[in-house]
Amino acid sequence: MLTAQNDIRVNLEGRTHMSIKRVVTMLVAGTLAVSGLGLTTATTLAVGAAPAEAVGPCGSGYARVGAYRIPPTGTRTGTLEVYYNSGNGKNCALAYGYGATYGKKTWKAVSIARADGGDFRMDGDEYEYYAGPVYLSAPGQCIDVRGAVTTGKQTFLNNVHCG
Repeated sequence: MLTAQNDIRVNLEGRTHMSIKRVVTMLVAGTLAVSGLGLTTATTLAVGAAPAEAVGPCGSGYARVGAYRIPPTGTRTGTLEVYYNSGNGKNCALAYGYGATYGKKTWKAVSIARADGGDFRMDGDEYEYYAGPVYLSAPGQCIDVRGAVTTGKQTFLNNVHCG
């Protein structure tokens, strides 16, 4: 049995590697070709099935509240993304490589802290794709976030995403 459900892959920028239309076209063409040879095949295509709820890099219930260049000016080396879950009051952050640093083992770090100087969380190491996710509970409070991709290339946001 062939299905199109698992044949679609999405990269970090949201572009699909193979469209549903292309998968359907390939399956229909394959079925017609086999039928023309006098052979039979059982092809099932899940069309109209309800899609599963999208789960982002922080998990279920998190919505992206910001995406920022690393560094803010000059040659971009990464992206800092910030997410928030209104159901549990937690923030989440990740730092992705970009361009030459995406897929290459380089220093990547992300940190998140309560803006009032309270809790602090960090992840940093030589990663291929991203640092994080890091989580911080700060309902009704502002946060400070930092993302770094390669030494000296970083973005700081202080007293942001208050909620």
